[in-house]
Amino acid sequence: MAKRSFLIPGVDKRLLIKDSIKTMPDVTRRRFIAGGASLGALTLLTGCDVVDSSSAEEMLKQVSKFNDAVQAFIFNPDALAPTFPESAITKPFPFNAYYDLDDAPDVDGKDWKLEVRGLVDNKKSWTLDELYQLPQVTQVTRHICVEGWSAIGSWTGTPLRDFLKLIGADTRAKYVWFQCADKDGYNSPLDMRSALHPQTQMTFKYANEILPRAYGFPMKIRVPTKLGFKNPKYVVSMEVTNDYKGGYWEDQGYNSFSGS
Repeated sequence: MAKRSFLIPGVDKRLLIKDSIKTMPDVTRRRFIAGGASLGALTLLTGCDVVDSSSAEEMLKQVSKFNDAVQAFIFNPDALAPTFPESAITKPFPFNAYYDLDDAPDVDGKDWKLEVRGLVDNKKSWTLDELYQLPQVTQVTRHICVEGWSAIGSWTGTPLRDFLKLIGADTRAKYVWFQCADKDGYNSPLDMRSALHPQTQMTFKYANEILPRAYGFPMKIRVPTKLGFKNPKYVVSMEVTNDYKGGYWEDQGYNSFSGS
């Protein structure tokens, strides 16, 4: 990328950056500020010079992409998230969403089927009863919310990597993309290395009981190595793909990798 250097007389670059930072999601903004990057370093990193508010925002988008790349590069697929004894479980475990519980999807498990698409050998849809028959494991792990709070819960389900193997997924693909039953069309991409992590789970139970509506019935994807918004609930389909399709929060500026 060629460096842009067409400056507008009187423009204060630092003020433009400061104003653009205000539009960033909280967690991205905190990491950006904590990094203490100078204007010169940002210009060198992104290959863009700041000439107006749009170029400042473009610079920050490039920084966000760089942050994703760095997190993906240093991610250790064999390193496990901390686990805890049942005595450490947060009671009650909080409901977390961008809407009230009364507005959460009310999915009929009898009619629900998980649709499987993309780069897989077996594209059959799976009923809830069929998924319940798969081998399951329990993990007691910490949910870390992008808003700054955390809670420990007990989750039971099938390791996603085992299901991907079962359906003949091409694990050389870049992403597993999830779509959910939320009325706003919630969706979220998961990089394949994280999808294959041993703790990433197709969750069907909470505290040894069928997953309640509050926590994502009939199925959520538990990813303890990532921030909470990367743990999609009320999942209705998954697609193995090489295409980055964006996501509900990612399209609003949140980092796609968002490791915890």
